Amino acid sequence: MVGKRSGKALLREEGLERTDNNLELTTWPTVNMINQKNYYTEYLKRDDQILPLRVLQEERRNRLTTQAKDKDRARAQGAEDADGDATMDLDEEPALDENGEAVEDQEASGSKVIVIHPGSQNLRIGLASDALPKSIPMVIARKWKCNESEEGNGEPVPKRQKLDDGSYPDPEKQFGQEFATEYNKMCQTLKTHMRANKRRVLPNSKELVVNYNSRVSPEIISEHNDPLRIDWTEIPKNPKDAPEYYCGQEALRIPDDSNPRYRLFWPLQRGWYNEGDYNNKNFMFEDISIIIEEAIKSQLNLTKKKEWHQYGCVFVVPDLYDRLYVTQILEMLIRDFAFGKVCFIQESLAATFGAAFTTACVVDIGAQKTSIACVEEGMIIDNSRVNVKIGGADVTDTFFRMMLYDHFPYDEINLRRRYDFLLAEELKTKVCTMNESDISVQLFDFHVRAPSQDTRKYQFKTYDEVLLSAQGFFQPSIFDHSGKLSGRRKLIGPSLDLYDGSPNDPVSSAQSEIVQLIAPASLDPPSKPETINIGYSSTPSRQMPNPLARVVESEMPSSNTGTPAPDDGDTPLPANESGPSAPALPACLRDDVLPILGLDTAILTSITHGARGDERKLRDLLGGIMIIGGGAQVPFLNQHLEERLKMQRPALAKDIMIGPPPRELDPQGVVWKGGSVFGKLRSTGDMWIGKLEFDRLGARCLAYKCLWGW
Repeated sequence: MVGKRSGKALLREEGLERTDNNLELTTWPTVNMINQKNYYTEYLKRDDQILPLRVLQEERRNRLTTQAKDKDRARAQGAEDADGDATMDLDEEPALDENGEAVEDQEASGSKVIVIHPGSQNLRIGLASDALPKSIPMVIARKWKCNESEEGNGEPVPKRQKLDDGSYPDPEKQFGQEFATEYNKMCQTLKTHMRANKRRVLPNSKELVVNYNSRVSPEIISEHNDPLRIDWTEIPKNPKDAPEYYCGQEALRIPDDSNPRYRLFWPLQRGWYNEGDYNNKNFMFEDISIIIEEAIKSQLNLTKKKEWHQYGCVFVVPDLYDRLYVTQILEMLIRDFAFGKVCFIQESLAATFGAAFTTACVVDIGAQKTSIACVEEGMIIDNSRVNVKIGGADVTDTFFRMMLYDHFPYDEINLRRRYDFLLAEELKTKVCTMNESDISVQLFDFHVRAPSQDTRKYQFKTYDEVLLSAQGFFQPSIFDHSGKLSGRRKLIGPSLDLYDGSPNDPVSSAQSEIVQLIAPASLDPPSKPETINIGYSSTPSRQMPNPLARVVESEMPSSNTGTPAPDDGDTPLPANESGPSAPALPACLRDDVLPILGLDTAILTSITHGARGDERKLRDLLGGIMIIGGGAQVPFLNQHLEERLKMQRPALAKDIMIGPPPRELDPQGVVWKGGSVFGKLRSTGDMWIGKLEFDRLGARCLAYKCLWGW
């Protein structure tokens, strides 16, 4: 009987016997199946896995290592103070002693930090160790076929209406019936208010002003007899030798009839890119870079660009910024200027740093826009941010429209001409006020100094124009808003989310409410026209008929049931506190609607959304309103604004308080001062962006380095 054969014998007969050395058929590692019921990953869950945080840890470790080596070297050399406080972490804030040694160290660190605060009209720049910034016009003059006053057939600003034959009508008809009606209505309202306050009102004051101004003729002063004559920018006689551009004050002093012609470009307008004056975005970026670079070289005496890598830069950005603007500035500072490190800070937060406030409602009135934001414990409340497009330039334009309506003697004034623009700013600062006791028929004079012409001295009288022009802050319908949206998004589109393609520029519920309120019916979203969906789809919606209604409703607890959405990018709310989050505005409402609202209503809207239903916080913010900016220099503006706020909120009148910045700081330099304080703090070392981080991560490093939710 044949026995049973083994398996190896069978494999040998069939030729399947294994003859190798028991090696695997492949060297590729085998991956076991994941247990889907219980698995765990550490990806991006530790600080050392995130590049910006890992770089900070390495820098801190290197400092401690160097510090220990210095200590050992000093101990080996027998130094008496080798066992001092050498092991102190340099990130800690040093204590101030009586000898001021820590202050000296802090000032030394500030001498290597440049603080830049650009605006629509002025650029403020300086070292963090400086007491005050240097201020220069944010303008560049380039060679062009014609200057700005010759464009558009020489149409003057303020715009006048013309008759069919091309001549101008009477001064009362040059600005249209709508302006005349609004102006006369404001005059009557002011008279009524003055009589109610027992102030003397002469019945024929307007006639006295008109009759005097219409009869004035200029007094001619020869140039050699004018002690305050202007030194104009000298242009080489040979046009080929003329520079390609001039920056700052030199650009404003170029004669209008220069050969070759120069045209002024303002790359930032109303807190946005000035896309209307450019046909290529690269030219616009280049102008911003040239203006800042020339300011660093001329104002800070840092002429050698190869040494700039030793300096850091604190750049101030708006509260409601465009993300593409911040990323472009970051690339310019790191790539073009080669700064060693860069950090960003928002305007309102910088203002509280400069004024040493912890909780405040910051109202920054600039030349062409006004930004409002509530700051609490060193953080901006995101949903309180408001940006309205009115400012000091609108007051200047309206003041001269009113004066021309009342037969201003210098009737050919054109704010597009450089010398007229400087004259207008000077007269506004000299004449305008919000004090009703100063409203009377007053006599003023001014000098027109034009290049290649004799000086002309004019005298003119004013009455209520000095107050009503600044009254436009509260009645913005008197301002001329035409052209403020021209060129918007012509060159640069909105920032889009990488995944779903939706616009991701920062928004706030306060700004969204204002835009929804003034949006025309044709631009309303297809949903309910008077309802704004606060939060996400699972969150109940709320009715927002107007900002003042929201202000009144803020005192009442919310009756909506369900869990409200958290603030977008804001500090997390406690369990028992709720607040509205920013509604998702359609892109058409963000870019096609000009946010215009009275200053008092805008402030109340911002504070209401900042308080989020907390009455104590509402009272704190109403009592901490701080007015800053160049447009806030109108005398008695704070008192007038406080009076209007108390009229709208009589129940909280005793809590409303508006004050200037403390320590007699210049309102125009408070934001820059806050940036300089921020740049000298040792505790802000984790907010600096270095070249290594930018090269590897690009703009993504802003998510780890910004004080706010990027």
